Amino acid sequence: MKLKSEPMQEEMLNRVSLKELKEVVEWCEKRKLEEMRVPIIEINPFKHFDWLRNKTLIQIDKEKATADKNGVVYDSTTKSLYEFSNGTWRKIE
Repeated sequence: MKLKSEPMQEEMLNRVSLKELKEVVEWCEKRKLEEMRVPIIEINPFKHFDWLRNKTLIQIDKEKATADKNGVVYDSTTKSLYEFSNGTWRKIE
């Protein structure tokens, strides 16, 4: 008997919705263009997202070595977000 496979949900990988992740990345890119400088440190406007609820800051192009561990770091060269977890910076996917 063949089991019907369910289509892979593109919307949710791990604990982060791709739509929410894309929204945060786009916001970071927009802020970088508006400010025309780096690093940029902003109070987190995305606390309504479960996965960003406890993060106080969004740090755009801030070096991870000196970044606040209670926030997230956006790296514009890789267009990726990172969070500090278990003693290391981990890419949010």
